[in-house]
Amino acid sequence: MMLRSFICSAALLTFAMPALAQTVAYTNAKLWTGTTDGPIDAGTLVVRDGKVLNAGPDGTVPIPGNAEVKNVGGKWITPGIIVPYSRVGIIEVSAEDSTNDAGASSSDFSVALDASLSFNPAATAIDITRLEGVTRVVVVPQTGKNLFAGQGFVADTTGNLAGSITKEKAFQYITMGEAGARRAGGSRSAAWRYLSGALADATTYPARYLAHDSGDSLSRADAEALRPVTSGTQPLMISVERASDILEVIKFAKSNPRIRIILFGVDEGWMVADELAAAGIPVIVDPFENLPVSFEQLGATAHNAQRLIAAGVPTAFAHFEDEDHQARLALQSAGNAVANGVAHDDALAGITSVPAMMFGLDDLGTLERGKTADFVIWDGDPLEVMSSPTAVYIAGEAQSLESRQTKLRDRYLSLDTSEMPLAYSHGN
Repeated sequence: MMLRSFICSAALLTFAMPALAQTVAYTNAKLWTGTTDGPIDAGTLVVRDGKVLNAGPDGTVPIPGNAEVKNVGGKWITPGIIVPYSRVGIIEVSAEDSTNDAGASSSDFSVALDASLSFNPAATAIDITRLEGVTRVVVVPQTGKNLFAGQGFVADTTGNLAGSITKEKAFQYITMGEAGARRAGGSRSAAWRYLSGALADATTYPARYLAHDSGDSLSRADAEALRPVTSGTQPLMISVERASDILEVIKFAKSNPRIRIILFGVDEGWMVADELAAAGIPVIVDPFENLPVSFEQLGATAHNAQRLIAAGVPTAFAHFEDEDHQARLALQSAGNAVANGVAHDDALAGITSVPAMMFGLDDLGTLERGKTADFVIWDGDPLEVMSSPTAVYIAGEAQSLESRQTKLRDRYLSLDTSEMPLAYSHGN
């Protein structure tokens, strides 16, 4: 009995002991940390237990004696890419309603909808997004009956069925401009009145609902869900394009200083860049949007991002088309911005540190001591269209570089034709 007790006690002690720290040093890298240091031609990144331990030029960064050292041979290392606008994981086949959870146009709820409850980490788009170096995605719901789409979230691209959500209820999404006018009854003034009523419903909740179940604009559940926006704890992402509409948003921000605003689209943002900078409002743009495809985008230009950044507007990049399967093209959007005057560092920041700042992801976006070790090793400049990741790490863990597409490619690339059925034989 005594021996058995000793063995059991030893086993319990073993399980209670913390695992030995795993430390890996990546040396001889072209290291871009996302800080003001700029690219380091010969840099070292040290990672311990999923966190950045240190980063800097080779020879200046202490490498612990127990570290595994990996010479990356001059390849680029950057923070993991954060796509600031996508619908990855909530749409499998956009034309098939049963696989499309982006919006709920028939629902009585809008603000209260939590898109993270629809997220499928096993969606096929997750793998193909990760293959391009994307480690986190901001997932945005679609609007339905009214201006509000609901609450978006941030997720990683590990594909883990449990624990993939980085930040649920990360923001509230609303559309204004032409789309907002349509949903509010036909005019921009109706849209602003609806928004004003919604804010009143939320700020006075639950008082006006004690006698009945409706406010000026929102139901009880939606009004309660909007309270984090009015208190400033949840950002409000507003889709808007026209310069005059952007100025209305700036006026709205001044009248509601507690509300944290992120603008999306902003094709005519360059026309009011100084006002946006003065208001401190960050924006998400797609540098490919350079044609007047609607009356609210007559001023669209490929130089929009360059002019916004020059004015001091925090600017992130995304790809606005096929956002469920091609969100990874945010990298090409950033590269296109460089081709139209944006500095290389600013373009990389627009898909790493700037989105992290926008959505309060304080632990992500840069490779600084103590931050989560999301990083990518590239075979070339990350913004060059022919470059690809050779390794992707999320929280220090190496991720698979396989997808359904790569498996099909490998299966049929070297197919043994001698074993094909006779129907496929050209000799019969």
